[in-house]
Amino acid sequence: MSESLHRVIIIGGGFGGLYAAKALRKAPVEITLIDKRNFHLLQPLLYQVATGGLSPGDIAAPLRYILKHQRNVRVMLGEVTAIDIPRNLVSIAQLALPFDTLIVATGAENHYYGNDQWEQFAPGLKTIEDATSCRGRIFGAFELAERELDQARRQRLMTFVIVGGGPTGVELAGALAEIAHDTLKNEFRGINPAESQIYLVEASPRILSEFPSSLSTRATSTLDRLGVQVLTNHRVVGIDRHGADLIEGNAIRRIEAGTVLWGAGIRASSLGQLLTKDNPSVIDRTGRVKVERDLSLPGHPDIFVIGDLANFSHQTGSPLPPIAPVAMSQGKYVARLVNDRLHGRTTPPFHYMNKGILATIGRAAAVADFGWIRFSGFTAWVLWLFVHLMYLAGFENRFLVFIQWAWNYLTFNRTAWLITTARRKDQ
Repeated sequence: MSESLHRVIIIGGGFGGLYAAKALRKAPVEITLIDKRNFHLLQPLLYQVATGGLSPGDIAAPLRYILKHQRNVRVMLGEVTAIDIPRNLVSIAQLALPFDTLIVATGAENHYYGNDQWEQFAPGLKTIEDATSCRGRIFGAFELAERELDQARRQRLMTFVIVGGGPTGVELAGALAEIAHDTLKNEFRGINPAESQIYLVEASPRILSEFPSSLSTRATSTLDRLGVQVLTNHRVVGIDRHGADLIEGNAIRRIEAGTVLWGAGIRASSLGQLLTKDNPSVIDRTGRVKVERDLSLPGHPDIFVIGDLANFSHQTGSPLPPIAPVAMSQGKYVARLVNDRLHGRTTPPFHYMNKGILATIGRAAAVADFGWIRFSGFTAWVLWLFVHLMYLAGFENRFLVFIQWAWNYLTFNRTAWLITTARRKDQ
């Protein structure tokens, strides 16, 4: 790459960073894309890996493969250890890389609200490792129950608690119900997986709070038909290896469970703290960076923060939701702004056009909210499938996932329910 070109460093190969890099493909810039993983991951489908519907390779693609034909991009595997803003340097281990424009898109991680000790008992769903850990716990629970002679311990092993009634929690609950009633039917001789108990715990008055109350009600009814017990207004106050403690009002309830899964919250990547160490006032309570109207870091017009790491509240007064369409839109906007600056053009402030939100509940069931129209059921489910197919990077992944989904739908099977992580002996 030429030293005379404008140097753009992008940290993070998720939706925001990848879309920024691809949108700069014709710009007179040299791009360095840095990520601590060598692949782009479709996080919204991690729950399908966790429940055996898809394999990790189905929802991930190597960054070098995605960008191999874009000659102005260099991909570097590594974790950023320092950002020297006055000198415009990004450090990876002992390597310092200069930049003219910096785009930070490092996303978010699981958040246990000050109870990090719960993580060992209730894994979240932000990484491939999280998903395979959840998969091992889910299917391992049935395997342990098959050989358990004590009825009480067997029932505990076949009890699942999912914390968080957002899209991740709802999708997990619906998939778990399908596993118990359909996928594992006739697979065991000593247990009946359909006798499993599945609890979805939500601290607020309703699940899917991002959706209108009418769709939340429909989602609750669908989960009820699937055999999921939805516990709203229940807050988790304790999690251990044998279950979870909940509180509703002044009443404490204990659920003995062999598997607890976490989908209750996320916090921004810790890189936001590194980026704002000289101005911590621009960090909100979840670690997001309060950006300007053009997504730049306050006081630094050549540094941009996008995606789940950004708190962009200029449009509605509240931060934009941490979803893939927002990150994609912001990535493309910053790329346009950089290109406009290089050509002496002005760029209007960022404005997000809400394309609607979707959440799947189970087999042939989903909810959709586009503002002007809201619906649920089979049509919403088909739309959810199509949208997420389009989010996948590469035709090969789209084709393979489409075939896998079609097979799973016709056969009720989940061919990827491999246990690749060990459960604790006392579970």
